Order: sequence, then structure tokens, then C-alpha cells
Amino acid sequence: MQTDQLIRRARSQQLGDLLRRSAMRMPTKTALVFRDQSDSFAELDAAVNRAANGLAERGVKKGDRVALFTHNNRTFVVLRFALARLGAVATPVNFMLTAPDVAYILSHSGACMIVAEDALCATADEALAITGTEIPRFAIPHAGVDAPEGWVPVAELLEHSDSSEPWCDLAEDDPVQMMYTSGTESRPKGALLTSGALYAQYASCIIDGEMQADAVSLHCLPLFHCAQLDCFLSPDLYLGVTSILHDKADPAEMLEAIETHGVTKLFCPPTVWIALLRHPDFDKRDLSSLNVGYYGASIMPTAVIEELAQRLPQMRLFNFYGQTEMAPVATILKPEDQMRKLGSAGRPALNVETRVVDDEDNPVPVGEVGEIVHRSPHLITEYYNDPEKTADAFRNGWFHSGDLGRFDDEGYLYVVDRKKDMIKTGGENVASREVEEAVFRHAAVAEVAVFGVPHPKWIEGVVAVVVPKAGESVTADEIMAYCRDVLAHFKAPKHVEIADQLPKNASGKILKRDLRQRFEGLFPE
Repeated sequence: MQTDQLIRRARSQQLGDLLRRSAMRMPTKTALVFRDQSDSFAELDAAVNRAANGLAERGVKKGDRVALFTHNNRTFVVLRFALARLGAVATPVNFMLTAPDVAYILSHSGACMIVAEDALCATADEALAITGTEIPRFAIPHAGVDAPEGWVPVAELLEHSDSSEPWCDLAEDDPVQMMYTSGTESRPKGALLTSGALYAQYASCIIDGEMQADAVSLHCLPLFHCAQLDCFLSPDLYLGVTSILHDKADPAEMLEAIETHGVTKLFCPPTVWIALLRHPDFDKRDLSSLNVGYYGASIMPTAVIEELAQRLPQMRLFNFYGQTEMAPVATILKPEDQMRKLGSAGRPALNVETRVVDDEDNPVPVGEVGEIVHRSPHLITEYYNDPEKTADAFRNGWFHSGDLGRFDDEGYLYVVDRKKDMIKTGGENVASREVEEAVFRHAAVAEVAVFGVPHPKWIEGVVAVVVPKAGESVTADEIMAYCRDVLAHFKAPKHVEIADQLPKNASGKILKRDLRQRFEGLFPE
């Protein structure tokens, strides 16, 4: 190696370095528990090296995109860090997607390899047939089950004989991860993240999220989503936290795990916190170890914050607000402000600047609503293969979030709505969140989604889809009458639908796009 390369290696702060450093500090401490397998930090680090060498032997190199199409498991964690050690780009794929959607991501990303759990191999095969491409396929089989035809068992990557650490000479702006945006409004975009962006965001999470190395964390939300992967699992592995990994967010299993493992730390989107609170085991399990909780991914109803404070009084609650492009944290609301600043997303995190601007990108006065924009080293470098959307998002040197919000006089941010969720009815702007908060206060309501659809008179009509609490009964007329009592007349829904559930993606976000499509012809001409 040349001297400049040796210096870069000595100064390296890449994603691939993270586990090695934790293993050097605490080799015997438990790093990861998944089902009946437990890895110390040293064991997990060695497993990552073997996988990296297995991938390299199969031709994976710096800059290659490798698709990971699986529910949460140990293999996902190992391969994510193994790819980083090669300078390859881990490309997680939402396991709930249909074959055409998977095909779009495989084609758009130019993935050179796919690793999929056996239950998803048929979907992956169909997706590859749509793309018309043939790439190496590795299957993660369940115990005692052979890999599907045409798929190589992932053990051939994971069980390589060489456990020495490879090294890749990466530049500062070389990507190591591509997260696809959730696509709740349009086709998902490939958000490219560098090691520097991830480390900057880990620092923000750890410091402003007041994370401690002696915690025991439970990780149940999908790792293909940046919230669980990069706000919690990766910072935990960086700090030296013991992580309990589940393949899904099953409330009964989560409550049992908190009691069994003495879990101290938990992240859930609002929908999962609500499911935990409503589960019959909530008051039967010993949850006294749970002393810190986090929420994000969507707006938490204030009534749920109040209920959590009552039923888990020992738990300090944080709100992490952001988006995929921010890796993902932008602002954090701390425990001491949860009740004082109900409904707030908090203040900008350690490595973030946030403004609220008008349509000409001028800062708006305190209290006025505008678009939320950010500057931060957390940010993506680009939307992959989409220079026009990249340029639009970063216009005037700020990243434009697409969210609407306002600051109060203490610098706390309040997210009013997504720009695309603002309902324009009868010449007035109605924030869907405001209506949702009002409906959620009804004693019989478990979940609600509010959105606008075309209306021949009002341009858009306000529509609410309501899921009642278990054992409760409520009618559409009752909800409409309630809304007319608590909201201005133009904000009250013009139609209410009672439903068993709301459409959501795997990270818990309500898919308003699907609801708008379903009710598009509700108000005919």
C-alpha cells in the first residue's frame, strides 16, 4: 500500500469498522440474540468477516448493490455489515412488496445479487423474471428446510473458512447503503447514504436520545426501514448494547420478551404502541425494566402519550422525527417535554439545522406554517439515478422534506402535515392531522386516517376512516356528529367510514395513497 492509503486505513471511520471496535472493547458481552442463537460482539464480528470473504469470493466488490429481501434475522445483520466491509451497498427490500414492486427496486438499483428468505424466494423469482435479468440468488432457509430450486443456501456465504478482516479503501462520499423511500405517495426513490452520514446520525441519536451502553434493547420493527436499523440497532451495536431481535412486531411476543430479557429500551411507531396498550397481556407482564421508549415514523396521538405516561410511569419517552433521507433523524422531543409540548416533534438534533420556509424558501415567522427544510451531514448524497429529484430536493442548499410545520417561540417544531396530505376544501386549508387528533379523542376510536378526495362543490371533501377499539361499537353518524361539535364546520369530515383496519406498510405508516384511491369516486359530479 502507498503511504496515503495506509494513513486512510489508520484513520478509517467506515460502517465496516463499527463492529470491530465494539468487539475490541467488549469481546465477550452479548451483542445479538435472535431466537435460540446468541452472539457475543467478538463472535458477531468474526461472522461478519467470514460473510464478507464469502461475498468477495462470489465477486461482490466496492460499489456493488446487493438486495436483502427478508424479515428480521441474524443473517440480515451479518450481511449488512459484511457488505460494508467490502464497500458494497446494502439494499434492503421491503418484504411486503409484490413481485412487480420488487422488480422495480432490483432493476432500478442494478442489484448484482439477492439474498432472500425461503418464504420470499418465489416472489423474488417472479420479480427477476419481470426484470429479465439473472443474478446470483442466495436463500435463507428455515431450519431443516432445503433452499428452493435455483437458490444457493446462504450458509455458503456465511460459513467461509477465512475469518480475517478484509479492507476496502473508501472515499468520504462512497455509499454503503441504499434505502428505498416508503413510496406512500409515489414510486420509491433510492436514497444513498455514506458511512459519514450514518455516523453523524448515530451521534445525534445516542447523545440527544440519551442512549446508554448498559441497556437491553428489543428490536421488532423491520430492519429494511431506516428507523429500526439506523436509529436503534446500529447505534446499539456501536455503543455495545445487548440487542434482542424479533422477526416481527407481535404484541404478545414483545411483552413476553420485555419480561424475560429485562428489556430496558424499546422503539415502536404509534400503531405498535397502541397495539401493546390494547393487548390483554399488557397488565399481566412485568414491564418494570422498561425505562426508556421511543416513537416515530408517524405522528403519535396526544391521548396515547398521556396513556403511556399513566401506564408506564417509569418509562422516559422520546419522539424521533425525520425521514429516510435524513438517515433518518432530524428533530428529537425529550421526556421532560412530552407533556409540556404535546404534539411537538422537538428541537433539531445535535448535527441538524432545521428551518420552516415559504414557497420561495424564505424563513417564515414563528407560529406560521411552511415547509420543513434541513441541513445536516446525516443527509443522503443523492437519489440514485434521479438527478432531477435530487436537484429539486436540495434546491437553495437545503433539503426539502415535503412536510409542513411551524416553530413555537421556544424553537420547538410542530409537524402540521405532509404537503400532499393538506386538504383544500371550500377555499380553506385543513390539516389532516388536526382532524385525526380530534377524532382520536372519541372514547371508542382506536385508529383513524383523514384525507381528502375530489368533491364537485368543495374541490376536496374531508374523509375519515375509523377503526373502533376492540369491544367498542360506533357508527359513522356518531363520529360525524362528534366532529361537528369539536371542529370548525369546514374541518369536519363529509364522510366517515368504519373499518376493521387501516392499510399500512411494514414500518407502521398508514398508506393514505391507498385510501385516496379507494375513495376517489366517493363524491360524484
